[in-house]
Amino acid sequence: MFRDLAADPSWAFADCAPKQTRYITHGYYTYPAKFIPQLAARLIRELSSADDLVADPFMGSGTTIVEALVQGRRAVGVDINPVAHLVSRAKSTPIEPAVLAREFAALTRALEANDGAPARIPANARIDYWFPPPQKARLGVLLAHISQVEEAACRDFFLVAFAQILKACSIWLQRSVKPTRDLRKTPAEPLAAFLRQARAMLQQNSEFWNSVPARVRENIAHYRTVECADARALPVEEGAVSLIVTSPPYVTSYEYADLHQLAALWFAYLDALPEFRKRFIGSAHATRAATALQSETAERICAELGTGKKAREARNYFADMLECFVEMRRVLKDGGKACIVIGNTALRGVEILNAEVFVEQMHHLGFRTHSIIKRAIPSKILPQTRDPVSGRFTSTANSNRVLAYPVEYIVVMEKQ
Repeated sequence: MFRDLAADPSWAFADCAPKQTRYITHGYYTYPAKFIPQLAARLIRELSSADDLVADPFMGSGTTIVEALVQGRRAVGVDINPVAHLVSRAKSTPIEPAVLAREFAALTRALEANDGAPARIPANARIDYWFPPPQKARLGVLLAHISQVEEAACRDFFLVAFAQILKACSIWLQRSVKPTRDLRKTPAEPLAAFLRQARAMLQQNSEFWNSVPARVRENIAHYRTVECADARALPVEEGAVSLIVTSPPYVTSYEYADLHQLAALWFAYLDALPEFRKRFIGSAHATRAATALQSETAERICAELGTGKKAREARNYFADMLECFVEMRRVLKDGGKACIVIGNTALRGVEILNAEVFVEQMHHLGFRTHSIIKRAIPSKILPQTRDPVSGRFTSTANSNRVLAYPVEYIVVMEKQ
């Protein structure tokens, strides 16, 4: 099924410049490992109809949710990461441009007046690890003013602008996706960076407002549900979903918790990283009972990894994903389709055939294969590669381009 599958160039979207993948609200926040909106838009357009319910159990930054709304569908999404939940909520909320402009003007006046408002700084030593004292103080004052914005949608909007500038305002190595410090870095000035980011987002919100059908933006609570929740417990009735479009995490997905830690620290979403990581699919930090993986390929992969921590991570991951597929089947209508966008990788020198495993697991649950699409991924926002031994993300300087994710699969499975 996979061995002789040729890549379909029409799904590569190779002619899309990076700017085109950040249109409307997709440019609000830099989110690692997200798929491009053109991919989600095409799947939604071709496999669903107006007012159908489209779901994303791993919504990340809300790409599927936004594209479903633009095309007049209802959308529901969950993510276990509270940073993702905030970003998705803000990205998928069309705000009347005049209202947002008025709130931004008021916030700007308050910030420039510098009235001595007390800084809002969570008590977490990890903030001191990333932010020099002057930066921490300025960011704390900025966050205090944002927190006083009364209109919830506007406050979320400004919080996402704040989250987006944190990397530039910290000593995080600017060109690294990995959490790496650069002690020689001169961090950006917070107020100037925030105002610049917010102005850009105001324009993107206006474009989003004009892109969403009036019936959707006037009744967003009916058309859009996003929650900070587990993919194995979707807030949807049985048989209500017409289409699922999602890109699940990879093995060792809890590493993505590290990549969002700056916003999670400032918004007091975490006390310690190990506890934060336990929430994520496949985490070795979580304890679960041994279970059958319902995939010969998955069992072989785990056997090749041996008996150590990495083998446990892989087994936990495939077991967790099996439970996610059970939930997908519950919420899908008969004939409804689940589109899973996933690539393969390596762990300890063992090839992790995610797409193949997912097909086997979903066949076991009673899905049938509708189609499998192989696509090149020229612009997916990912670290270039994982180390072939440890499976962890490598730095750009030490990356091996041969081991990067050159292709991925869109596995389309149908409930029968």
